[in-house]
Amino acid sequence: MAHAGNLVTVFGYGATGAATIDRLVSRGTPVRLVQRKRPAGLPASVDFMACDVLKLDDVKRAMSGVSQVVVAIGFEYLTPVWRSAWPKAMANLLSAAEAANTRVVFIDNMYMYGPQDVALHEDLPLADYGRKPAVRAHVTRMWQQAAREGRVRWAALRAPDFYGPGVRNSHMGDSGLARVAQGKAAQVLMAPEMPHAFAYVPDIARAVVTLLDAPDDAFNQTWHVPCAKAKSPREMLQMGADAAGVKLKMMVMPPLMLRLLGVFAPMVREMIEMRFTWNRPYHVDATKFARRFWSDATPLEVGIPAAMRSYGAEPAPSPIASGGQDPAAAVS
Repeated sequence: MAHAGNLVTVFGYGATGAATIDRLVSRGTPVRLVQRKRPAGLPASVDFMACDVLKLDDVKRAMSGVSQVVVAIGFEYLTPVWRSAWPKAMANLLSAAEAANTRVVFIDNMYMYGPQDVALHEDLPLADYGRKPAVRAHVTRMWQQAAREGRVRWAALRAPDFYGPGVRNSHMGDSGLARVAQGKAAQVLMAPEMPHAFAYVPDIARAVVTLLDAPDDAFNQTWHVPCAKAKSPREMLQMGADAAGVKLKMMVMPPLMLRLLGVFAPMVREMIEMRFTWNRPYHVDATKFARRFWSDATPLEVGIPAAMRSYGAEPAPSPIASGGQDPAAAVS
């Protein structure tokens, strides 16, 4: 095992954490995963350390002697859990990062902007809106204050909803593209004709590694992940159906039905609060990241077929003449 100082420690093995680890391993970077339990399928070359991010001693032990950290954690999608867990986790992460003098790339969402009618950019003010967005605004202020005081080196990498190979917990995951791959009707909570930006998970991982490789002047600020041009859920699901060679079927949930379901289903009730991300065009401005690093986000025409293959769908015959390369087929 390489010396701990050469390790990149990754907190969390969800979709973005796993993709980041895959990218780091593929280039030979020593990696340690830290979370409560060792996940199935963790590559043998990846070190593992049991850690509860809500326990300060655990977090300090996980960061000790490590020069760089990626935080890709999440909590159960319930407001009481978020209000309790997120501030405590952030306080622990900041304290441990300060003690270890380690750089942190924090994979973030965009809830803290609240309802907006412009493309989301990094200079938008934090919005104390609703419940879960207000929690994200609060923990954002926590790391921003620590950064202003010179206690941490912290880069927040924000992405909207995401999709990609193996992604489950997403509008384009189990209820969307995965159902299309199975020949079932996609369950659509979003306005089906409204353009909505989605980040491709391998692009998020690429952006994380870009920041890990960047000098310190890229830290103590926020960056947006480049995304392909926003399309509507219907267009994205149709692309998935075309890739699988099946007819698109959709079951669109009207807002009134969603509210009625929310009376009985706590998870649906939690999602209703986030309808401001569905009921208007949702665009992401990643100009800042593009000017400093790169802008060639994976096209939906490549990413969606790759996701469909991961759900077991066989891609439709390529329209490209024999001898040419189907760009979708180049994505493993």
